[in-house]
Amino acid sequence: MTMQAPLTVAVRVKPGAARARVGGRFDGPHGPALVIAVHAPAVDGRATEAARRALADALGVRPAAVSLRAGAASRDKLFLVERPAAGLPDVLRRLRDGSAE
Repeated sequence: MTMQAPLTVAVRVKPGAARARVGGRFDGPHGPALVIAVHAPAVDGRATEAARRALADALGVRPAAVSLRAGAASRDKLFLVERPAAGLPDVLRRLRDGSAE
């Protein structure tokens, strides 16, 4: 049985957004990042938690499979997706690079 390596996802979080949304690209310090807009304010990790859950939902994985790897106090974050399905990188690419809306 082969273990699937965790997938690292670079994310740019936009806290306090009028509407929550996952999609779009931001070229940040971690390379091309997926933009996640969340209602939650950037207070006490609430925006990070909202972004983690939104990412899990957008990728169709359990929230428990997504963890923050870097960027707790930054808008630019790295999330780790444990045991990603084979097609997950393609889903991520579509969300980030705009061929899916």
